[in-house]
Amino acid sequence: MDIFKRITSHRADEEKLNWSGTFKDYIDIVRQNPKVSRTAHARVYDMIASHGVTEKNGKRIYKFFEKEIFGLNKTLEKLTEEYFHSAARRLDVRKRILLLMGPVSGGKSTLVMMLKRGLEQYSRTDEGALYGIKDCPMYEEPLHLIPHELRPDIEKELDVRIEGNLCPSCQMRLRTKYNGVIENVEVERITLSEDKRVGIGTFSPSDPKSQDIADLTGSIDFSTITEFGSESDPRAYRFDGELNKANRGMMEFQEMLKCDEKFLWNLLSLTQEGNFKAGRFALISADELIVAHTNESEYKAFISNKKNEALQSRMIIMPVPYNLQVTQEEKIYHKLINQGDVGHIHIAPHTLKTASIFSILTRLKETKKQGMDFIKKMRMYDGESVEGFKDADLKEMQNEYDEEGMTGIDPRYVVNRISSALIRQDINCINALDVLRSLKDGLDQHSSITKEEKERYLNFISLARKEYDELAKKELQKAFVYSFEESAKTLFENYLDNIEAFCNQNKIKDPITDEELEPDERLMRSIEEQIGISENAKKAFREEILIRMSSYSRKNIKFNYSSHERLKEAIEKKLFADLKDIVKITTSTKTPDEKQLKKINEVSKRLIEEHGYCSICANEMLRYVGSLLNR
Repeated sequence: MDIFKRITSHRADEEKLNWSGTFKDYIDIVRQNPKVSRTAHARVYDMIASHGVTEKNGKRIYKFFEKEIFGLNKTLEKLTEEYFHSAARRLDVRKRILLLMGPVSGGKSTLVMMLKRGLEQYSRTDEGALYGIKDCPMYEEPLHLIPHELRPDIEKELDVRIEGNLCPSCQMRLRTKYNGVIENVEVERITLSEDKRVGIGTFSPSDPKSQDIADLTGSIDFSTITEFGSESDPRAYRFDGELNKANRGMMEFQEMLKCDEKFLWNLLSLTQEGNFKAGRFALISADELIVAHTNESEYKAFISNKKNEALQSRMIIMPVPYNLQVTQEEKIYHKLINQGDVGHIHIAPHTLKTASIFSILTRLKETKKQGMDFIKKMRMYDGESVEGFKDADLKEMQNEYDEEGMTGIDPRYVVNRISSALIRQDINCINALDVLRSLKDGLDQHSSITKEEKERYLNFISLARKEYDELAKKELQKAFVYSFEESAKTLFENYLDNIEAFCNQNKIKDPITDEELEPDERLMRSIEEQIGISENAKKAFREEILIRMSSYSRKNIKFNYSSHERLKEAIEKKLFADLKDIVKITTSTKTPDEKQLKKINEVSKRLIEEHGYCSICANEMLRYVGSLLNR
């Protein structure tokens, strides 16, 4: 019964959206809320902004895109601010086609789909309400009924701008049905819908020999010519082209640059003047956002043709690169995999992260910055701190190549390879090694990559494997060390006490005996040696830690063992080194004794309960790390 209650409730909500009245009633609505007559571009911008905006590191993040598009905040901010916001203010960019250009599977189609769905939902809200002349095939803005001579004064009175003329159909009905009395013209609320072809259109090129320009601009209805006697009679014309139906909203132009030239030239006057030519009529006004998308190679071929200069000047090119952040790439894979029916197969922790590491490495450009390799660059791009490098270095690398992220392995390929691993027979769980093997097998079947690219990608698979090895060892380390955080904190605090005494040439008071002791050089060196700090470099390293502590203190920020990347690494390695022999023996013994078996079971339980493993991948990880430690 709950299902039918929800259906009934939905039907009631739909009925609430129905509104009809006269043009006179509509003027009252405009007087109260001038936004109902805003342009299509303004409606799109307001729709995006209505979901909220957050600030992060001086960047504006629009929440509208958060659930579907990952790792492209810079691109989305530029798109929203430089195109949609400017177009909403009626600046000249609204007279341009928005062309999204980027590599395959980079999120262009998802972005357009989100704009369409967003507009549909927004038009159903009070804030996004819009109205059109009833029975108009183009959902005409009712203010077009006002004669041009009267518009300046009325615009001031209503605080609106009126652009455009009545379509031929509305012109005829105003004369014949309403006898020119615009006050009586019927107006209705419009809810945008791609399925119903109301304010949202999609044009996809097909065979140039068979596709007709009528797909864009509508066509003559030859069955009514004898009835109405003329091809220029609006009643004998079907205003059902995509440009007609997308009026008041947006039109997606799929694979635009693959389209025949005659279709592209039709967009020139539409973008620049807000009208287009159809049949034997005067220019027809249209208010719509045109979004196209293409890949880089097609765009370069397009701009190399001199004949396309006029159309090119009427485009805003928005590069849409691949994501370059590992954590965001993981979200992409989670989203795509969750769309499938594989919930019964467990994906071990770090599996998707390892695949993401491989993907990101293939997209990065080699930097000229000394001491910066691909792994360090990947970490900095993902928001991690890398010792010896600052935020200024990150910005410098991000500005080093305009085309970074426009090449590399696409998410679709990686998800295909993960899918291949998931659908193997008789498996209940996959891990990072399964996916890396699948990625490697896929390269052997990938006919479009060169031998050099394959070797480069195999190297990145090897790097991703090494990163996973470290992740797995740290994971097992945390599981073996009871209350790992407490152990790390205790060792960290002990180290800080000792280096503070060392640098200040003081002694340490024993917390139990109150005896004053020299700083524990053996303890300090046992930690520092984990990250290769030499005897000669120890003093500088310890002083660096104190300076960092002082800086944090001035900013009222707590300095913990995660605040200094190298010290954190040293603490973790020290803890693990103390347990290394136990781990090696415990994980590699074929016939463990009772004590060892108890330890294995405890660790396995902790991996399952606290780290997201299942019994299968927990045991596999124990064996794998044991083999790594025994090498």
